[in-house]
Order: sequence, then structure tokens, then C-alpha cells
Amino acid sequence: MILENVIRLLLNLNARQLNEVIIPIDTFNPVEFFGVNDSNLEVIRKNFPELKLVARGNEIKVIGDEKNIHLFSEKINRLIQHYQKFGSLTPDNVEHFLAEKKGSEKAPPVPASDVLVFGQNGIMVRARTPNQKKMVESSEKNDIVFAIGPAGTGKTYTAVALAVRALKNREIKRIILTRPAVEAGENLGFLPGDLKEKIDPYLRPLYDALYDMIQGEKVKSYVETGIIEVAPLAFMRGRTLDNAFVILDEAQNATESQLKMFLTRMGPSAKFIVTGDVTQIDLPRNQPSGLVQAIKILSNIKGVDFIYLDAQDVVRHRLVKEIIEAYNR
Repeated sequence: MILENVIRLLLNLNARQLNEVIIPIDTFNPVEFFGVNDSNLEVIRKNFPELKLVARGNEIKVIGDEKNIHLFSEKINRLIQHYQKFGSLTPDNVEHFLAEKKGSEKAPPVPASDVLVFGQNGIMVRARTPNQKKMVESSEKNDIVFAIGPAGTGKTYTAVALAVRALKNREIKRIILTRPAVEAGENLGFLPGDLKEKIDPYLRPLYDALYDMIQGEKVKSYVETGIIEVAPLAFMRGRTLDNAFVILDEAQNATESQLKMFLTRMGPSAKFIVTGDVTQIDLPRNQPSGLVQAIKILSNIKGVDFIYLDAQDVVRHRLVKEIIEAYNR
């Protein structure tokens, strides 16, 4: 009889299909967020008895069924936003937010599985368009993903979010972000400052994405310790990139030899994403784009995938979408 009950219990647990999600809260002091003697955390646990919550350092592990995790993810994001805005969080605040009826909120809850990372100010960074979601799904199945599309379609931002998620989940040890500094060309030496100051303007979009998702001081610490590396494409030559999430941005400005060099740096435990816009090539006219050639050469290799984004994926100002469509016409 006891054995039958145990078997029945195990079958019920399997039927519930329990999921596990880790929510980072490393944008502020976790002790202040959880409250003195975990007073805030206890209120959260009381309101979500169906979930198992484990607070360790600067993250919360949530175990339970998908529906409850979805609701929990939304509620915890509201608490994070409140803390970031007012600098404090009390048990009464927690009780107030958790007691709000689901129907009273303006937007439906975002599924926890859709959230790539919780960024600064508690913002949920996620794939927002069908092709961005294809990009996320492809990255989970393939080791090299090419994301190709016009400006404003979220190629770089989504790629950086995937890299940050992998780092926070300890799937990789470092993030490497690179770009060809084509615009500088032979005039690089005439720019003021040392080499880092000369090339930083070309890598600024990558820094901007990082600062959206990771606390500023932590980004600086990661860069100083080599956990995050942002460097021009030329610096990749001769290296083996392993245990890393590597992003090549603006790949349309890489030559065929440069792109071949980059892709062959891949170590056995690395993940690569290559982003680019074939309509904005800044190479000399007699110099073909390595990205355009890669589409033809690599399209039939298993483990390499190509995701194409278009004007429907634009997440910037509405005029950006109209501008892209006008140029296409």
C-alpha cells in the first residue's frame, strides 16, 4: 500500500511537469530586497505556496508548474521595479503588490520562459517579435547562428541578452563581443587617445546593450577581469575562443578572410552569433562582404543556422520601419 502511494505521488509530480527558473536580482543588494531576516521573502513564499522558492545570494530559484511561475515572474518584476524606483521594499509593499488581482493589471503576464534576462530597473529583456523568437530558439539548437536584417530589428540586443543569460546561468565562463572597425580604416591613427579610446566608439552599441542588462559597476568589473571582452575583429586572429558566448556584430563589414578567420576560432564549448545587415556594407566597392559570401557557402552545414529579420521586427521608432520599407521600394 505504501509503495503504491509513493508510485502515485511520483506519477502526479511527473504529470505536473515542474519547471525550474532562476531569476537574478544582481542589480542591487539582495539583503535589502529580501528584507531583514528574510521578512519580504517570507511574505512572497506565503503568497505562492504552490512554488518552491530558494534564495541564494543574488538570485531566486523558482520550482513549480508553468502557470504559477508565469505569475510569480510578473509579480517579482513589479517588486524589483518598485525597489529600483523608491530604494526600499517593506513586507507591506510586498503584500500590496502580491494581493493585486490579475485582472486589474494593464498587460497580461509575460511567460517566465520568454524572459531572457532581468535588466536594469527590473526591465524584462525578451524576444519581442516572431523572428527574434526564432533567433532565440535557433541559438538553443545550433552552435553558430547568423541573424541577418536591417537596422532596428533587435539583432544585436537579442544576441547580447542571450549571452548575458548564458553567463548568469553559468553555461559559459565569458562573453566576447567583437566588431570590424571598418569605418576607421587607415584614419584610426589620427583619432585622439590610446588604442582602446580609438576603437571604443565602434563598439559603443555593444556596451549600450550590456549596460541595459547588467549593473554598470559589474560591467566594468567583468571587463577588467576578462569575463566580458569587447574588442575589434582583428584582435581575434590566432586565438581559440572556448567556454564563451561570442558575438560578431556588423558582420557585413567583415571581408571573406576575416569572417573565415573568426568562425575558425571556435572552441568545442563555444556558442557563436553573427549579426549583420547586407544593405549597409561599408567596405570598398571592390571588396565583397564576407557575410554575403557566408550565406552562400555555409547554408547547408548542420549546426549553422540563418535567421532573417525584416521591417516587421523593427522595435525602434515607428518611422524606422517606414524608412526601411521606403528604401526597399
